[in-house]
Amino acid sequence: MISLIAAYAHGRVIGKQGTIPWHLPDDMQYFKRTTSGHTIVMGYTTFASLGRPLPKRRNVVLTRRHTLEQPGIEVAHSIEDVLSLGDVFIIGGEEVYRQFLPLADRLYITEIELDVEGDRFFPAWDQQSFTLRASQEGLVDEKNPFPHTFFVYERKRPS
Repeated sequence: MISLIAAYAHGRVIGKQGTIPWHLPDDMQYFKRTTSGHTIVMGYTTFASLGRPLPKRRNVVLTRRHTLEQPGIEVAHSIEDVLSLGDVFIIGGEEVYRQFLPLADRLYITEIELDVEGDRFFPAWDQQSFTLRASQEGLVDEKNPFPHTFFVYERKRPS
């Protein structure tokens, strides 16, 4: 199963200058709970922004150019390499989301009620091709100042 997990603000903004342009610990905890124990796949730029493998997950970096000699990281050089891994969570960035969205079985989307400038975006997607399976409002408090909602969508299959 191919799952994409992403948080985006208005306009599907996911990043700005190599960082996430908001701080939302509730979403980070959701990401950790959802992906722990699974294989995560990211592009090289996303990995570079993290700076290290994420614990309690199999970390795979999809890249055409780079060989990574770093403990805890595996390298995939193509979409086919990733598909051979079995069940995966695609965690970004923009280009990797764009490549895998047409193949995605499930989307874990956090929509953040925030207007923010960005230079990286989640690709446009057709909600009619997916069925909403779950939604939950996120925690809003002094540490999580932006209203946000967690959604899980599954791709509709031909009957």
